[in-house]
This record gives sequence, structure tokens and C-alpha cells, in this order.
Amino acid sequence: MSSDHYFSPAPGTVLKTRQITVHLQGQDRLLTTANSVFSPAHIDTGTEVLLKYAPEPPLTGHFLDLGCGWGPIALHLALASPNATIWAVDVNERALDLVRTNAAALGVTNIKAVLAADVPPDVSFRTIWSNPPIRVGKDELHRLMQTWLPRLEPKADAWLVIQRNLGSDSLQRWLAAELPSHFDTTREAISKGFRVLQVHRD
Repeated sequence: MSSDHYFSPAPGTVLKTRQITVHLQGQDRLLTTANSVFSPAHIDTGTEVLLKYAPEPPLTGHFLDLGCGWGPIALHLALASPNATIWAVDVNERALDLVRTNAAALGVTNIKAVLAADVPPDVSFRTIWSNPPIRVGKDELHRLMQTWLPRLEPKADAWLVIQRNLGSDSLQRWLAAELPSHFDTTREAISKGFRVLQVHRD
């Protein structure tokens, strides 16, 4: 694996930060990104689709942004639901540092940017949002889904965005086949070559 992959735990490249303006929760926000993280120049198209088509999040509870990158989904959730706790999880330590920097810049105090191992095992989630790291490979992607989706609370939903030509339809079929029977996976939106999937736990 290249040392500067966005899913490397500790990128080996020299840190080069940059500031970008993004539109979140109705306002332009000045945020910090860097090299060796996912989509450092702008909010990527898949995340934009997810933010557009996923519903307003619940008001309270524990939320998960799985594969958070520099934090656009986590920041969106934190701004929308200031009384919730948002767990922003990534393997990339540089990305997690950027989430913390951006949360501080926006005055957001309800984000915990952590490695997966640092999420307490007894925490369950009122919602999970993810633009999952498809390029880690199918086996690792499936492991992530099997690890985190069962931690949804009863009557809760996960919202996933996947590019069609990177396997959204096959992932939908796999989720339907592999998750327990009290989970239901449906396609809720199609836009710009992406699919938004809802995983509901009864």
C-alpha cells in the first residue's frame, strides 16, 4: 500500500494543509484539508449526494460517520444535531486531526474523531452515515459493514452512498443477503452515478 493513500493509518508524505470553502448546513464554511486524505480539494460528489438525499438526522443520540476523512459528513451532522454525539471514525490519523481542527474552527464540540478501537463497544448508534472507502477492497468493505451496521439501535437507519460503477448494486444485494433478517436494505436515491442506500433495523 502506498504511504500516501487516503486509507493509510499514518501517511508518509509531508503534511501540506490547505483551506477550502464548503457549503454546510446553509452556510459557507472555511475549513482545512491536507494531502493524503480523501478529496482534499472539495466535498466529493458522493458525499454531496448523501448530504442532499439523506433525511434530517435525529436530534439526539450517538451517530457514526464511518470513514470520515476530513469531516464533511460529521460536521454536517454535528451542526444539524448539536445535542447528539457524533463519532467520526477513520484509519487515517491525519484525517482525524483535520476533523478536530475543523470542528474547533466551527465551534463544534459534539464530535469525537477517533480510531475504530476507541469507540466504546457498548455504544449503539441512532444513525450511521457513510461514504464508505470502496477502494479498500470488497473483503474489507464487507468486514466494515458487518462490524458497524449491527450496532444500529432498533428502529434506526444507516445511510450509505456508493458509486454505481464501483459496486453499489452488488453491495445492496450482499447487504440484503448477509445482514440479519431484522435489517432491510433499500435504494432511496440515484444521482450523478451514485446510489444512496438505506439500511433500516426493525
